[in-house]
Amino acid sequence: MLTVLTTVDSAEQAAALARTAVQARLAACAQVTGPVTSVYHWKGALETSQEWQVSFKTTASAYPALEARLTAEHPYDTPEIIATAVVRGSADYLAWVAAEVSAG
Repeated sequence: MLTVLTTVDSAEQAAALARTAVQARLAACAQVTGPVTSVYHWKGALETSQEWQVSFKTTASAYPALEARLTAEHPYDTPEIIATAVVRGSADYLAWVAAEVSAG
């Protein structure tokens, strides 16, 4: 199982990315958190902005399709898309994620 994280600049965009990924069975669930404050360099300037994080629960086999969907639908030129392996977890929850993603 993987947790995949991205950020966008509005709650509406975050909810839309979450809905489309789950509807397409590319993720078993997605959680939207925010706003968060992000500080970063962009095009030579130090930026500070409010963003909303979306955390997707998915499988390694579904990751390429999820990344492609996020890249295509993301409003940013260079979106943050980071996958982190889940090393351990509840067996029932991990089975549920696998079943939900493979049902698509």
